Amino acid sequence: MKKIWQELQHANRQFYRHWFSYLTLFISVDLIIQLIWIPIFRLITTFALQAGEIPFVSYQNVVTIVTHHPIVVLVLLAELVAILLVVYGQFAMILLGVKEIRTEQLGARRLIKATLARLKDLCMSSLLVLLGYFVLVVPFADLVFRTPLLAKVQIPQFILDYLTRSALLLTVLLAFYAVMIILGVRFLYALPLMVYRGQRPKAALRASWRQTRRGKWWPAIARLIVVSLAGAIIAAILYAATVGAQFAADHFLGKGAYYFGIFDMLVVQLGSELFAAWVGTVTINVVFKQFVGPASGDHFATSRGLKAVTVVAVGLLTFITVVGNALYLSGSEDQRPVTVSHRGVADENGVQNTIPAMEKTHRLHPDYIEMDVHETKDHQFVVLHDENLKELTGVNKTPHQLTLRQLTRLTARENGHQAKIASFDDYLKTADRLHQKLLVEVKTTPQDSAGMLRRFVRQYGPTLVAHHDQLHSLDYSVVTGLKKYDPHLDVLYVQPYNFTYPNTVANGYSMEYSTLTYDFITLAHLQHKCVYAWTVNDDQVMNQMMYKNVDGIITDNLVELNQAIASYEGHQSYAQRILNYIMVVPTSTEFAP
Repeated sequence: MKKIWQELQHANRQFYRHWFSYLTLFISVDLIIQLIWIPIFRLITTFALQAGEIPFVSYQNVVTIVTHHPIVVLVLLAELVAILLVVYGQFAMILLGVKEIRTEQLGARRLIKATLARLKDLCMSSLLVLLGYFVLVVPFADLVFRTPLLAKVQIPQFILDYLTRSALLLTVLLAFYAVMIILGVRFLYALPLMVYRGQRPKAALRASWRQTRRGKWWPAIARLIVVSLAGAIIAAILYAATVGAQFAADHFLGKGAYYFGIFDMLVVQLGSELFAAWVGTVTINVVFKQFVGPASGDHFATSRGLKAVTVVAVGLLTFITVVGNALYLSGSEDQRPVTVSHRGVADENGVQNTIPAMEKTHRLHPDYIEMDVHETKDHQFVVLHDENLKELTGVNKTPHQLTLRQLTRLTARENGHQAKIASFDDYLKTADRLHQKLLVEVKTTPQDSAGMLRRFVRQYGPTLVAHHDQLHSLDYSVVTGLKKYDPHLDVLYVQPYNFTYPNTVANGYSMEYSTLTYDFITLAHLQHKCVYAWTVNDDQVMNQMMYKNVDGIITDNLVELNQAIASYEGHQSYAQRILNYIMVVPTSTEFAP
């Protein structure tokens, strides 16, 4: 451990000596990705999908896309190849840049030339290997340099929540993570071997596997842990100091606290960039020290052109950031999201999707109560989420096997409460009596009757429109059907994963929060569509969603959400606003607007 600490000190001195060059390197690469490659990939995807008249990409239509739109598939596959190459080029440029700073001088032309040379070393057969490798090293790559191009390589939170409800599934999940971590550790040296030694991916993976056998992986992991802990301590000190300084300014500077807050936020933002460069540099110099070579003397200089470009870019971003900080601290951009109680319950106050639970939840004043409807055997509609009644009622039947009368005689039990299964007619009448708006999720199964949607709209459409209720569904055919039968219905399309921005007839989107991005929300707002985030039960995530300007938040914890909104939009001190910002942005892979 003493040796690792000495290496860390040496790497820290190296960073301090050439901090501007390292900062130039990391900011330049980040800007290239954020301002050039991401917009290019977004345009390619949008153009390909629009040319094929494909409204979205999802598990629902992937087979249709493959079988009916081969040209679109080829374009998307080519784009995937391009993304892999850009990700590899991004990390190659970082690794080569750090080595050049240590041994020569950082020149843009030489660095680009060296990066292109490494890209030329790749062959088509290496791409699948490279894809698997990046999936494995995502957690470790984040320690060096975060990239939004890898941000979608994750398991959505709702799937993780589902897997943790069963001991067997939790065991499988933990085993999966254990295997991923072991493979990630064993292949840790593959990327530097490809970049610094010019090895092909397969050869680099084999070499990394040999170099980490029989416990030889431990020194690398120990170094990663030490760098991570040191980074966490430095970040905590930086953020605590800025928030503490703002807290003092709020109490002693009066109106001047606002202007101090703008400067204080700028310190956080610039400090975060410098900190990211420090973490990346130190990690490479400590963990991959065998590859980067000895440090140069004092005769080091960043090329004038690259330095000038960096100064101009940082100056422009600083100006934009200061304007954004002023708007954020003034509260002029605050937007109160509508509150939506998931399945009609709040903090386990009743049985989901039942009338007694809705009546209790209504007292907490949600803007909407979200609930679910299924078609019954006699073509009526029952309020129920699951496709099987066993979990709530103990009856191993589906709604399509029972009539509405049979269903409403059943008693559901949950959270220590019990209540009768409700018909949609009774639920809707109660909501209308309470003046409670609903967000109705229309559930579908293969057993649904052919005229189900038409009958639903004819029976309930006028009432739903009159009372400003909304509908949403995971099934896009339901979305198009509802809009077809009554264009006045307010219909949202539910998406469990943000793969790409869709182009649909929906009035908005219900998005699973863990893959929901600021860019997605901005694009939706430009098209005058709303975005709801589901299912958000943590106050920190609630703040993140509000910072990203979501239009609504669907939650099981309505009381906590109301408190979070009141705190976020209320008479917040500038220190609290800066703390909210710190909790959201520095941990994000997105470009902070």
